[in-house]
Formats: sequence, C-alpha cells, structure tokens
Amino acid sequence: MSKDYLTLRQAAAYLKVTDSVIKEMTRSKIFKAKKIGNAYKIEKAEVDEWFANLNEREVEHLALKRSVCKFSDYFRPKNIHIDFVADNKYEAIGEMSKFAKELKIVRDHRWLYQVVVAREELVSTAIGNGVALLHPRHFHPSKVKKPSIIFGRSSHGIEFDAIDNKPVKLFFMLLLHDDIQHLFSISYISKLLINEKILNTLSSAKTDEEIVEVLTKTVLK
Repeated sequence: MSKDYLTLRQAAAYLKVTDSVIKEMTRSKIFKAKKIGNAYKIEKAEVDEWFANLNEREVEHLALKRSVCKFSDYFRPKNIHIDFVADNKYEAIGEMSKFAKELKIVRDHRWLYQVVVAREELVSTAIGNGVALLHPRHFHPSKVKKPSIIFGRSSHGIEFDAIDNKPVKLFFMLLLHDDIQHLFSISYISKLLINEKILNTLSSAKTDEEIVEVLTKTVLK
C-alpha cells in the first residue's frame, strides 16, 4: 500500500496551525520531513498517530496554537499603526479608518469612519484599562475586502467615555464578516488583555515586532 504524504503547508492546514508551527515540529523531530521531489513532506500516518496519542495538556496546547493561527488569519504584522496623533475620539477613529484604507481592507475610509462613529455614539467601545475595541454596528462583507483586525496606539491617552473613565491609548479595529469571527476575536483579545504585563508591553513597545510577539506568541508561553 502506498503511503500518503502531506507537504508542510498541507500538514499545517490539516492540524489547523500555522506553517511556522509545523516547521518547528520538524526541527524538534516530532515529525520527520522527507525530501520528495521538490518539497519536504511528512507521512500522514505519522501525523495521525501523533495526534491520537496527545495527552490532555498537549491537547490544550494544540488548541491554543489553533487559536493563534485563527487570530493570525485576521491580524498581520502590517496591521499595526503606532504612534498616531489624535486629540479626541473622532480623530482617533479617523486615523484608524484611513489606515484601513491604506492597507486596502476597505475602499472608502469615509464610509468606515461614519459607521464606526455611528456605533460609538450608541455606547462607547472602550472596555477599560486604556483599550477600545472599535467596530461597526453591523457586518459589511461587501465593503470589507478581507476579515481583518488592526491594532493602533495613540501617542497619548484620549477621552473615550470608557467604563472606568480612563483615557484610551490602545485601539483594536475589528473589521470582520460574521458573528463567529467577531465573537472569537473578542474572546481572544479579551483573554490577552486581562494580563497587566501584556497591556504594559502594548503601551510601551518600540517596534511592530514586539507587538506581534505579544499578540500572537504570549498565549503559548
């Protein structure tokens, strides 16, 4: 019987993790990658056996890796905007909206500004501890080219009618297509933000790389 093989990318998709996770697993000798033709491949049976023999702690860790992988579908290193200048909430929303257009997530930053402001005027999206989760009131898959999350940081705190009355400096703009994406993203971000060390790092990070690290790798430590 011929053996079934998966390329590294196929193995990543099969386990619902990132390509980098699979590469690390091959470097750690968890899987043996063989050069077949022009690509390195892993025997599918080896992947299935590994998965079947995971203990409870390893299953939990794999679930965390999958969450990071899913979050990374929406959040990319280029989706970081630090440190923009804004004197009030409307200027902050305007800056984030223009950045979304620069990233080609939306075609019209003025439309995005209007729908986010309309949502904001219903009730503040500032959740406390200097953070706001900006988003439109309704989903607009025809307007948002690809489900995306943008991270922005103001050069100073901005009054945002937060529930704890603290100014906001950290902004996540959620531009997603449906409830499943939205609820997952809210849950993922909220779990990170209960960690004071993560909040401090997001507030003080000097580079985009530090922010990517804390948003996509801290959860695995």
